[in-house]
Amino acid sequence: MDITFSAEELAFRDEVRAFLKEAFTEDLKKRLKDKELFKAAFIEWQRALHAKGWVAQGWPTEYGGTGWTPTQSYIYECERALVGAPDVIPFGLKMVAPVIYTFGNAEQKERFLPRILNSDDWWCQGYSEPGAGSDLAALKTKAELDGDEYVVNGAKIWTSYAQHADWIFCLVRTDSSGRKQDGISFLLIDMKTPGITVNPIPSIDGVHTLNEVQFDNVRVPVANRIGEQDKGWTYAKALLAHERTAIAEVAGSKKNLAEIRKLAKSEVNGGKALIEDPMFAKRLSDIEIELMALEYTELRVLAQVAAGGSPGAESSLLKIKGTEIQQAIQQLRLDLAGYYSGVINGDLTAEQVGHDFGSDARTAYMYGRASTIYGGSNEVQKNIIAKAVLGL
Repeated sequence: MDITFSAEELAFRDEVRAFLKEAFTEDLKKRLKDKELFKAAFIEWQRALHAKGWVAQGWPTEYGGTGWTPTQSYIYECERALVGAPDVIPFGLKMVAPVIYTFGNAEQKERFLPRILNSDDWWCQGYSEPGAGSDLAALKTKAELDGDEYVVNGAKIWTSYAQHADWIFCLVRTDSSGRKQDGISFLLIDMKTPGITVNPIPSIDGVHTLNEVQFDNVRVPVANRIGEQDKGWTYAKALLAHERTAIAEVAGSKKNLAEIRKLAKSEVNGGKALIEDPMFAKRLSDIEIELMALEYTELRVLAQVAAGGSPGAESSLLKIKGTEIQQAIQQLRLDLAGYYSGVINGDLTAEQVGHDFGSDARTAYMYGRASTIYGGSNEVQKNIIAKAVLGL
């Protein structure tokens, strides 16, 4: 694999840097951290990307995709992470959109894709249920056909950003007579439909991201079903491959590791900078090596997608290693903060504690415990690899 950038790729990198400097302002950064202003700020950010033609990586160009090469995608992600700019909210642009443009009909593509591109609709994902998490095929939310509508009853859980969502894409049970992977359908549901209740689930980091979504005789037009009835498992598997690839978060891990290296040069332990501690330096280097290997695996997957393929079992590899590395980085940052990780933002000033990354280190560590579970637990990913790659 040739990793030398061409003159054209270097020019693209300069263009990305110039765009990020102009569009990702200090004011926008502050508003993205404010829970009251978060949604509006994120829509503003995604619309800036859309105006530039950069919001839909991986989409076919006929539907508004960037048309980027794998190298351009890699350059953009590295530069975005370097300045701390967020990725797009994945549920619309990276999850349901590929299902719509791959399996949806012409009317569904015309109706939903432009609104996803322009961030007119905020989407959430209705997959996991109280009794069906990683064993997704065990879902019980039922959709019964009544004329030209489905009547949906049941509940979804761990639904990220459902409190902001305009639409939810759901897997529902439309037939229980066969094996559990059969009889599942893929529905697009307007969150304003009567009978939908969103119950917040504050997480251990004190942030409200997760929710339970209840459906009580919710009526959904048959026209909102993607593809054939009872064939939703096929569409769900395609979506999960894209989701698991995104969960790897290589660019973000590179930035976080670089920040730890910088902080370790100023944190003192035993009269010396922590970066000089042999055990700490070894932990840092071990993670760096693992991350480098993951990065090249991700590049191979990007090249495969650019050649017209789609992520397969490789997405499970990326998900496993990506989340394990994220957790290792979070643990290292927590250890770097030491006692200061017990400081809660607002309790003490940065001057009083000497630095202000302790609270962030703690909350990232707490929320990060879930990364090896969401998107399909890593144990399930290992089963997929055993079956699809090793033939076991």
